[in-house]
Amino acid sequence: MRNPRTFTDKFFLVIKGLFMGAANKVPGVSGGIVAFVGGFYEEFIYSLQKVNGKAFRLLISGRLKSFYHYTNGQFLTLLIFGMLVSYFSVSKILDYFLERNELYVWSAFFGMILGSIYYIGKDFGHWGKKTVPAGIIGLIIGISISFLNPATQNDNLIFIFFCGIISVSGMTLPGLSGSFILILLGNYVLLLVDSVNALYDTFSEVLTGDYSFIKNPTRLNTLKILAVFTAGSAAGLVTLSHLLTFVLKHYRHITTAVIIGFITGSLGVVWPWKRTLFKTDINGNLLLDTNHNPIIKNYERFLPNLGSSETWWAIFFIFFGILILLGLDWYGKNRKR
Repeated sequence: MRNPRTFTDKFFLVIKGLFMGAANKVPGVSGGIVAFVGGFYEEFIYSLQKVNGKAFRLLISGRLKSFYHYTNGQFLTLLIFGMLVSYFSVSKILDYFLERNELYVWSAFFGMILGSIYYIGKDFGHWGKKTVPAGIIGLIIGISISFLNPATQNDNLIFIFFCGIISVSGMTLPGLSGSFILILLGNYVLLLVDSVNALYDTFSEVLTGDYSFIKNPTRLNTLKILAVFTAGSAAGLVTLSHLLTFVLKHYRHITTAVIIGFITGSLGVVWPWKRTLFKTDINGNLLLDTNHNPIIKNYERFLPNLGSSETWWAIFFIFFGILILLGLDWYGKNRKR
């Protein structure tokens, strides 16, 4: 029987949701890493796995209390609440700093991922004939994804549903950034910027009694795209959680080895010193997507200039990111005591 959560436990669960939501929105960063390092990854996967046929039968029959307990409702509600708050607050702040101090933000995330590799790997004493190749495979896949070229935007609803399934991979698979995968699929701006902003604007207008969005075909289309994307995300969460529950139960050490390799390979995605390359036509003019945003072609990575004070500030933020993870480790150990 699980001990009742204290108010502090509930508060920190919402905070973890905030971090997961912010991490999921940033290309190259995985919300699953937050869950893994925060010590609630297995409970998260287990709770999602409980959203099954039995749960829907309880819901349809009106047994809401049984449904709530069966699906570990308190845990999921608090965590998802934190994620939703993050999407409309923390992630907006993150967007602000990415626009103005991109190098320092990427440096902090690079440090956090370095810290997470240490955190996950330090107690993993099961390297052997099966886990070493698994770790190498994870590393190769992570590096390969880092250097793929992004596709162009596609608003086909079947493809949008597929994007929803893929995007939540970052929540369930530590090291795999769902938002970066969306960039590769060409739909990051459409689904995690334009759609979220359209929903935010719609809520703001409705609260003031303004329903003019009903006559705005562009807004309605964007909201429809968001609804299909959300449905795909929900489907992805449930199906992936069932798969991961099976894999973690039967191949725990091999799975952890793959995750360690994958996270290490993903460092190339969040390498702080890089330039964004945009697609251009034969005359060198920027090509724009349907929302009039430049289309990302790829990233050009380079080594830092050690003679620049900006570089040393970036290195400081890398260590700051590592300290955040070490702080989480310290918090986890003290909480257990």
